[in-house]
Amino acid sequence: MSVAIEVRDVSKRFRLYREKMTSLKERVIHFGRVPYEDFYALRDIDIEVAEGETLGLLGHNGSGKSTLLKCIAGILLPTSGEIRVRGRVAAMLELGAGFHPELSGRDNIYLNASLMGMSKKEVDRRFDDIVDFSELGPFIENQVKFYSSGMYTRLGFAVAVNMDPDVLLVDEVLAVGDENFQRKCLDKVKSFQQEGRTIVFVSHSADLVRSVCDRAYVLDHGKVVGGGPTAEAISILRDYQLMGSGLNHDPNLVVPHGEGQPEIHLDGEKPALITNLSIQYPDPSRGYVNPNETVALILSYESPTPQELLVGIEISDLRGETIFAAKSDDIDMGSYTLYGKGEMIISLGPLPLLDGVYSLAASFFQAVGGARVDWRPIEQGLKVVNPSRSTGMVAIPVSIVMESD
Repeated sequence: MSVAIEVRDVSKRFRLYREKMTSLKERVIHFGRVPYEDFYALRDIDIEVAEGETLGLLGHNGSGKSTLLKCIAGILLPTSGEIRVRGRVAAMLELGAGFHPELSGRDNIYLNASLMGMSKKEVDRRFDDIVDFSELGPFIENQVKFYSSGMYTRLGFAVAVNMDPDVLLVDEVLAVGDENFQRKCLDKVKSFQQEGRTIVFVSHSADLVRSVCDRAYVLDHGKVVGGGPTAEAISILRDYQLMGSGLNHDPNLVVPHGEGQPEIHLDGEKPALITNLSIQYPDPSRGYVNPNETVALILSYESPTPQELLVGIEISDLRGETIFAAKSDDIDMGSYTLYGKGEMIISLGPLPLLDGVYSLAASFFQAVGGARVDWRPIEQGLKVVNPSRSTGMVAIPVSIVMESD
Protein backbone atom coordinates (compact mmCIF):
# COMPACT_ATOMS: atom_id res chain seq x y z
CA MET A 1 0.00 0.00 0.00
CA SER A 2 1.38 3.42 -0.96
CA VAL A 3 2.08 6.15 1.56
CA ALA A 4 -0.15 9.25 1.60
CA ILE A 5 1.67 11.28 4.28
CA GLU A 6 5.34 11.13 5.24
CA VAL A 7 6.66 13.17 8.16
CA ARG A 8 10.41 12.80 8.49
CA ASP A 9 12.42 14.20 11.42
CA VAL A 10 10.18 17.28 11.67
CA SER A 11 10.75 19.94 14.33
CA LYS A 12 8.95 23.27 14.75
CA ARG A 13 10.49 26.07 16.80
CA PHE A 14 8.84 29.29 17.93
CA ARG A 15 10.46 32.29 19.58
CA LEU A 16 8.96 33.44 22.85
CA TYR A 17 9.73 37.07 23.71
CA ARG A 18 9.65 37.76 27.44
CA GLU A 19 9.97 41.54 27.22
CA LYS A 20 7.73 43.97 25.36
CA MET A 21 9.24 47.11 23.87
CA THR A 22 6.54 49.73 24.33
CA SER A 23 8.39 52.84 23.12
CA LEU A 24 10.44 53.80 20.09
CA LYS A 25 13.42 54.55 22.34
CA GLU A 26 13.41 51.03 23.80
CA ARG A 27 13.17 49.51 20.35
CA VAL A 28 16.15 51.54 19.11
CA ILE A 29 18.25 50.75 22.20
CA HIS A 30 17.50 47.02 22.03
CA PHE A 31 17.50 46.77 18.23
CA GLY A 32 18.62 43.28 17.26
CA ARG A 33 19.15 42.33 20.91
CA VAL A 34 15.63 41.60 22.15
CA PRO A 35 15.91 38.60 24.52
CA TYR A 36 13.87 35.58 23.53
CA GLU A 37 13.56 31.90 24.33
CA ASP A 38 13.33 29.07 21.82
CA PHE A 39 10.25 26.91 22.27
CA TYR A 40 10.00 23.63 20.38
CA ALA A 41 6.35 22.75 19.70
CA LEU A 42 7.53 19.67 17.77
CA ARG A 43 10.77 17.69 18.09
CA ASP A 44 12.01 15.03 15.66
CA ILE A 45 8.58 13.77 14.60
CA ASP A 46 8.51 10.67 12.36
CA ILE A 47 5.06 9.57 11.20
CA GLU A 48 3.85 7.65 8.16
CA VAL A 49 0.21 7.32 7.06
CA ALA A 50 -0.81 4.84 4.37
CA GLU A 51 -3.41 5.68 1.73
CA GLY A 52 -6.91 4.94 2.98
CA GLU A 53 -5.80 4.78 6.62
CA THR A 54 -7.32 6.76 9.48
CA LEU A 55 -4.67 7.85 11.96
CA GLY A 56 -5.41 9.37 15.36
CA LEU A 57 -3.27 11.87 17.26
CA LEU A 58 -3.66 11.90 21.05
CA GLY A 59 -2.10 14.03 23.76
CA HIS A 60 -2.67 16.76 26.34
CA ASN A 61 -3.41 20.38 25.42
CA GLY A 62 -0.18 21.86 24.11
CA SER A 63 1.37 18.52 23.16
CA GLY A 64 1.82 19.60 19.53
CA LYS A 65 -1.12 17.84 17.82
CA SER A 66 -2.58 20.93 16.15
CA THR A 67 0.87 22.27 15.23
CA LEU A 68 1.64 18.97 13.49
CA LEU A 69 -1.64 19.10 11.55
CA LYS A 70 -0.91 22.68 10.48
CA CYS A 71 2.52 21.62 9.24
CA ILE A 72 0.98 18.75 7.27
CA ALA A 73 -1.60 21.14 5.81
CA GLY A 74 1.12 23.61 4.80
CA ILE A 75 -0.22 26.38 7.06
CA LEU A 76 3.04 26.30 9.03
CA LEU A 77 6.48 25.47 7.69
CA PRO A 78 8.59 23.13 9.86
CA THR A 79 11.87 24.51 11.20
CA SER A 80 13.61 21.31 10.13
CA GLY A 81 12.67 18.02 8.53
CA GLU A 82 10.50 17.13 5.57
CA ILE A 83 6.78 16.53 4.99
CA ARG A 84 5.34 14.92 1.88
CA VAL A 85 1.60 14.74 1.22
CA ARG A 86 0.12 13.08 -1.86
CA GLY A 87 -3.24 14.37 -3.12
CA ARG A 88 -5.57 17.25 -2.38
CA VAL A 89 -5.74 18.19 1.30
CA ALA A 90 -8.77 19.52 3.18
CA ALA A 91 -7.94 20.81 6.65
CA MET A 92 -10.69 21.18 9.23
CA LEU A 93 -8.55 22.87 11.84
CA GLU A 94 -10.30 26.13 12.63
CA LEU A 95 -13.69 26.03 10.98
CA GLY A 96 -14.71 29.36 9.55
CA ALA A 97 -11.15 30.69 9.39
CA GLY A 98 -11.18 33.12 6.48
CA PHE A 99 -14.88 34.02 6.78
CA HIS A 100 -15.59 37.74 6.52
CA PRO A 101 -18.28 38.90 8.96
CA GLU A 102 -19.62 41.57 6.60
CA LEU A 103 -20.17 39.13 3.73
CA SER A 104 -23.17 36.85 3.33
CA GLY A 105 -23.02 33.10 3.79
CA ARG A 106 -23.12 32.69 0.00
CA ASP A 107 -20.16 35.05 -0.54
CA ASN A 108 -18.19 33.41 2.27
CA ILE A 109 -18.65 29.98 0.69
CA TYR A 110 -16.90 31.24 -2.45
CA LEU A 111 -14.27 33.09 -0.41
CA ASN A 112 -13.49 30.14 1.90
CA ALA A 113 -13.49 27.60 -0.93
CA SER A 114 -11.09 29.73 -2.98
CA LEU A 115 -8.71 29.87 0.01
CA MET A 116 -8.80 26.06 0.01
CA GLY A 117 -7.86 25.91 -3.65
CA MET A 118 -11.25 25.37 -5.32
CA SER A 119 -12.09 27.12 -8.57
CA LYS A 120 -15.32 29.09 -9.05
CA LYS A 121 -16.64 26.39 -11.40
CA GLU A 122 -16.09 23.74 -8.73
CA VAL A 123 -17.89 25.85 -6.14
CA ASP A 124 -20.78 26.51 -8.56
CA ARG A 125 -21.14 22.77 -9.07
CA ARG A 126 -21.05 21.98 -5.34
CA PHE A 127 -22.85 25.04 -4.00
CA ASP A 128 -26.22 23.34 -3.46
CA ASP A 129 -24.55 20.37 -1.71
CA ILE A 130 -22.69 22.76 0.60
CA VAL A 131 -25.86 24.61 1.54
CA ASP A 132 -27.84 21.38 1.98
CA PHE A 133 -25.19 19.92 4.27
CA SER A 134 -25.01 23.08 6.36
CA GLU A 135 -28.83 23.27 6.61
CA LEU A 136 -28.54 27.07 6.41
CA GLY A 137 -30.73 27.57 3.34
CA PRO A 138 -33.02 30.28 4.84
CA PHE A 139 -29.99 32.20 6.19
CA ILE A 140 -27.47 31.80 3.37
CA GLU A 141 -27.98 35.38 2.14
CA ASN A 142 -27.52 36.86 5.64
CA GLN A 143 -24.23 38.35 6.80
CA VAL A 144 -22.32 35.77 8.83
CA LYS A 145 -21.80 38.29 11.65
CA PHE A 146 -25.41 37.52 12.54
CA TYR A 147 -24.79 33.75 12.63
CA SER A 148 -24.58 31.83 15.88
CA SER A 149 -21.38 29.92 16.62
CA GLY A 150 -23.14 26.68 15.65
CA MET A 151 -24.23 28.09 12.29
CA TYR A 152 -20.71 29.36 11.69
CA THR A 153 -19.31 25.90 12.38
CA ARG A 154 -21.85 24.19 10.12
CA LEU A 155 -20.93 26.40 7.19
CA GLY A 156 -17.19 25.90 7.67
CA PHE A 157 -17.53 22.12 7.89
CA ALA A 158 -19.85 21.98 4.87
CA VAL A 159 -17.29 23.82 2.70
CA ALA A 160 -14.38 21.65 3.87
CA VAL A 161 -16.01 18.25 3.31
CA ASN A 162 -17.27 19.21 -0.15
CA MET A 163 -13.75 19.86 -1.44
CA ASP A 164 -13.55 16.17 -2.49
CA PRO A 165 -10.18 15.78 -0.71
CA ASP A 166 -7.74 12.86 -0.91
CA VAL A 167 -6.40 13.69 2.57
CA LEU A 168 -8.63 14.99 5.36
CA LEU A 169 -7.13 16.63 8.46
CA VAL A 170 -9.59 16.92 11.35
CA ASP A 171 -8.82 18.79 14.59
CA GLU A 172 -11.48 18.57 17.33
CA VAL A 173 -14.22 19.40 14.82
CA LEU A 174 -16.51 16.67 16.07
CA ALA A 175 -16.51 18.21 19.57
CA VAL A 176 -18.47 21.27 18.45
CA GLY A 177 -22.06 21.88 17.44
CA ASP A 178 -25.22 20.16 18.61
CA GLU A 179 -25.63 16.40 18.87
CA ASN A 180 -27.28 16.02 15.46
CA PHE A 181 -24.49 17.99 13.79
CA GLN A 182 -21.80 15.93 15.54
CA ARG A 183 -23.47 12.74 14.32
CA LYS A 184 -23.69 14.17 10.80
CA CYS A 185 -19.98 15.08 10.88
CA LEU A 186 -19.05 11.61 12.11
CA ASP A 187 -21.16 9.97 9.39
CA LYS A 188 -19.36 12.07 6.79
CA VAL A 189 -15.97 11.06 8.17
CA LYS A 190 -17.00 7.39 8.05
CA SER A 191 -18.22 7.75 4.47
CA PHE A 192 -14.76 9.14 3.59
CA GLN A 193 -13.24 6.04 5.19
CA GLN A 194 -15.42 3.77 3.06
CA GLU A 195 -14.30 5.70 -0.03
CA GLY A 196 -10.66 4.98 0.85
CA ARG A 197 -9.61 8.52 1.73
CA THR A 198 -6.74 9.20 4.13
CA ILE A 199 -7.69 10.86 7.43
CA VAL A 200 -5.59 12.28 10.26
CA PHE A 201 -7.83 12.78 13.26
CA VAL A 202 -7.19 14.76 16.47
CA SER A 203 -9.49 14.49 19.45
CA HIS A 204 -9.35 14.51 23.23
CA SER A 205 -12.07 11.85 23.28
CA ALA A 206 -10.35 8.47 23.56
CA ASP A 207 -13.63 6.68 22.79
CA LEU A 208 -14.08 8.69 19.59
CA VAL A 209 -10.52 7.97 18.44
CA ARG A 210 -11.01 4.28 19.29
CA SER A 211 -14.19 4.09 17.19
CA VAL A 212 -12.86 6.05 14.19
CA CYS A 213 -9.12 5.35 13.84
CA ASP A 214 -7.11 2.34 12.67
CA ARG A 215 -3.93 3.42 14.49
CA ALA A 216 -2.91 6.29 16.74
CA TYR A 217 0.17 8.12 17.99
CA VAL A 218 0.56 9.77 21.39
CA LEU A 219 2.32 13.16 21.58
CA ASP A 220 3.72 14.63 24.78
CA HIS A 221 5.48 18.02 24.87
CA GLY A 222 6.16 17.95 21.13
CA LYS A 223 7.50 14.39 20.97
CA VAL A 224 5.99 11.10 19.85
CA VAL A 225 6.06 8.90 22.95
CA GLY A 226 4.22 5.88 21.60
CA GLY A 227 1.88 4.52 18.99
CA GLY A 228 0.35 1.48 17.38
CA PRO A 229 -3.14 -0.03 17.33
CA THR A 230 -5.67 2.38 18.79
CA ALA A 231 -6.25 0.44 22.02
CA GLU A 232 -2.51 0.31 22.68
CA ALA A 233 -2.10 4.05 22.01
CA ILE A 234 -4.97 4.89 24.38
CA SER A 235 -3.32 2.77 27.07
CA ILE A 236 -0.08 4.74 26.61
CA LEU A 237 -2.01 8.04 26.75
CA ARG A 238 -3.68 7.11 30.02
CA ASP A 239 -0.39 6.02 31.54
CA TYR A 240 1.07 9.44 30.73
CA GLN A 241 -2.00 11.17 32.13
CA LEU A 242 -1.57 9.23 35.36
CA MET A 243 2.02 10.48 35.53
CA GLY A 244 0.75 14.07 35.46
CA SER A 245 1.64 14.86 31.87
CA GLY A 246 0.42 18.30 30.82
CA LEU A 247 1.48 21.85 30.10
CA ASN A 248 2.95 22.29 33.60
CA HIS A 249 4.66 18.91 33.86
CA ASP A 250 6.89 17.11 31.39
CA PRO A 251 7.51 13.54 32.67
CA ASN A 252 10.21 13.16 30.00
CA LEU A 253 12.36 15.63 31.92
CA VAL A 254 11.73 14.04 35.30
CA VAL A 255 12.00 10.29 34.87
CA PRO A 256 14.30 9.33 31.98
CA HIS A 257 14.09 5.78 30.75
CA GLY A 258 15.68 4.18 27.72
CA GLU A 259 16.00 6.67 24.88
CA GLY A 260 14.50 9.62 26.68
CA GLN A 261 11.20 7.82 27.26
CA PRO A 262 9.55 7.85 30.69
CA GLU A 263 8.98 4.65 32.60
CA ILE A 264 5.34 3.68 32.35
CA HIS A 265 3.54 2.38 35.49
CA LEU A 266 5.57 4.29 38.06
CA ASP A 267 4.24 2.34 41.00
CA GLY A 268 5.83 4.46 43.69
CA GLU A 269 4.33 7.70 42.38
CA LYS A 270 0.70 6.54 42.46
CA PRO A 271 -1.26 6.85 45.70
CA ALA A 272 -3.01 3.53 44.91
CA LEU A 273 -2.43 0.79 42.34
CA ILE A 274 -4.55 -1.76 40.56
CA THR A 275 -2.00 -4.56 40.69
CA ASN A 276 -4.13 -7.12 38.84
CA LEU A 277 -7.50 -7.41 37.10
CA SER A 278 -9.06 -10.70 36.00
CA ILE A 279 -12.45 -12.14 35.00
CA GLN A 280 -14.21 -14.94 36.87
CA TYR A 281 -16.85 -16.65 34.71
CA PRO A 282 -19.88 -18.38 36.29
CA ASP A 283 -18.61 -21.64 34.77
CA PRO A 284 -14.78 -21.47 34.58
CA SER A 285 -14.64 -24.62 32.43
CA ARG A 286 -16.26 -22.94 29.43
CA GLY A 287 -14.44 -19.58 29.45
CA TYR A 288 -17.37 -17.47 28.30
CA VAL A 289 -20.68 -16.11 29.52
CA ASN A 290 -24.17 -16.49 28.05
CA PRO A 291 -26.53 -13.51 27.68
CA ASN A 292 -28.07 -12.36 30.97
CA GLU A 293 -25.50 -14.19 33.09
CA THR A 294 -23.28 -12.52 35.69
CA VAL A 295 -19.49 -12.36 35.72
CA ALA A 296 -17.14 -11.16 38.43
CA LEU A 297 -14.09 -8.92 38.10
CA ILE A 298 -11.34 -9.71 40.61
CA LEU A 299 -9.44 -6.49 41.29
CA SER A 300 -6.25 -6.62 43.37
CA TYR A 301 -4.97 -3.34 44.76
CA GLU A 302 -2.19 -1.84 46.82
CA SER A 303 -2.30 1.46 48.69
CA PRO A 304 0.65 2.45 50.92
CA THR A 305 -1.43 5.12 52.69
CA PRO A 306 -5.18 5.32 53.37
CA GLN A 307 -6.97 6.62 50.27
CA GLU A 308 -10.63 7.52 49.75
CA LEU A 309 -11.30 6.44 46.16
CA LEU A 310 -14.05 5.79 43.64
CA VAL A 311 -14.03 2.65 41.49
CA GLY A 312 -14.77 2.98 37.77
CA ILE A 313 -15.77 0.29 35.26
CA GLU A 314 -15.78 0.52 31.44
CA ILE A 315 -17.05 -2.01 28.88
CA SER A 316 -16.46 -1.46 25.15
CA ASP A 317 -16.89 -3.49 21.98
CA LEU A 318 -14.27 -4.31 19.32
CA ARG A 319 -15.03 -1.07 17.45
CA GLY A 320 -14.22 0.89 20.59
CA GLU A 321 -17.78 1.98 21.22
CA THR A 322 -18.45 2.39 24.93
CA ILE A 323 -21.25 0.07 26.03
CA PHE A 324 -21.14 0.99 29.69
CA ALA A 325 -19.05 3.31 31.86
CA ALA A 326 -19.67 4.43 35.43
CA LYS A 327 -17.95 5.34 38.67
CA SER A 328 -19.12 3.84 41.94
CA ASP A 329 -20.75 7.11 43.01
CA ASP A 330 -22.70 7.27 39.71
CA ILE A 331 -24.51 4.07 40.69
CA ASP A 332 -25.01 5.08 44.34
CA MET A 333 -22.25 2.86 45.71
CA GLY A 334 -20.13 5.70 47.06
CA SER A 335 -16.39 5.66 47.70
CA TYR A 336 -14.05 3.12 49.32
CA THR A 337 -11.19 3.54 51.78
CA LEU A 338 -8.19 1.52 50.57
CA TYR A 339 -5.12 0.79 52.66
CA GLY A 340 -2.43 -1.85 52.26
CA LYS A 341 -2.96 -4.81 49.95
CA GLY A 342 -6.39 -6.19 49.23
CA GLU A 343 -8.89 -7.46 46.72
CA MET A 344 -12.28 -6.35 45.41
CA ILE A 345 -14.89 -8.53 43.74
CA ILE A 346 -16.99 -6.52 41.28
CA SER A 347 -20.15 -8.23 40.08
CA LEU A 348 -21.26 -7.36 36.54
CA GLY A 349 -24.66 -8.47 35.42
CA PRO A 350 -26.95 -9.84 34.43
CA LEU A 351 -25.22 -8.80 31.18
CA PRO A 352 -27.78 -8.16 28.41
CA LEU A 353 -25.21 -8.77 25.64
CA LEU A 354 -25.33 -11.04 22.62
CA ASP A 355 -22.42 -12.65 20.75
CA GLY A 356 -19.17 -10.72 20.88
CA VAL A 357 -15.80 -10.13 22.48
CA TYR A 358 -15.65 -7.11 24.75
CA SER A 359 -12.92 -5.12 26.47
CA LEU A 360 -13.08 -4.30 30.16
CA ALA A 361 -11.21 -1.71 32.19
CA ALA A 362 -11.18 -0.70 35.84
CA SER A 363 -10.03 2.62 37.31
CA PHE A 364 -9.46 4.35 40.63
CA PHE A 365 -10.54 7.99 40.94
CA GLN A 366 -10.03 10.47 43.75
CA ALA A 367 -13.24 10.86 45.75
CA VAL A 368 -12.64 14.63 45.88
CA GLY A 369 -11.87 16.19 42.52
CA GLY A 370 -12.43 13.05 40.44
CA ALA A 371 -8.86 12.77 39.07
CA ARG A 372 -7.97 9.33 37.73
CA VAL A 373 -5.42 7.62 40.00
CA ASP A 374 -4.85 4.32 38.18
CA TRP A 375 -6.28 2.37 35.26
CA ARG A 376 -5.94 -1.22 34.10
CA PRO A 377 -7.56 -2.76 31.00
CA ILE A 378 -8.35 -6.30 29.89
CA GLU A 379 -8.39 -6.01 26.09
CA GLN A 380 -10.88 -8.37 24.43
CA GLY A 381 -11.23 -10.09 27.77
CA LEU A 382 -14.97 -10.80 28.00
CA LYS A 383 -16.45 -13.38 25.62
CA VAL A 384 -20.23 -13.69 25.23
CA VAL A 385 -21.80 -16.63 23.38
CA ASN A 386 -25.47 -16.53 22.42
CA PRO A 387 -27.08 -20.02 22.34
CA SER A 388 -30.36 -18.74 20.86
CA ARG A 389 -31.09 -17.75 17.25
CA SER A 390 -31.73 -14.09 18.05
CA THR A 391 -29.37 -11.53 16.53
CA GLY A 392 -28.22 -8.01 17.33
CA MET A 393 -26.25 -6.40 20.15
CA VAL A 394 -28.38 -6.89 23.26
CA ALA A 395 -30.56 -9.65 24.69
CA ILE A 396 -34.06 -8.31 25.35
CA PRO A 397 -36.65 -10.52 27.06
CA VAL A 398 -39.73 -10.81 24.84
CA SER A 399 -43.09 -12.31 25.74
CA ILE A 400 -46.14 -12.66 23.50
CA VAL A 401 -49.61 -13.06 24.89
CA MET A 402 -52.43 -13.83 22.51
CA GLU A 403 -55.93 -13.07 23.63
CA SER A 404 -58.98 -14.41 21.87
CA ASP A 405 -62.69 -14.11 22.38
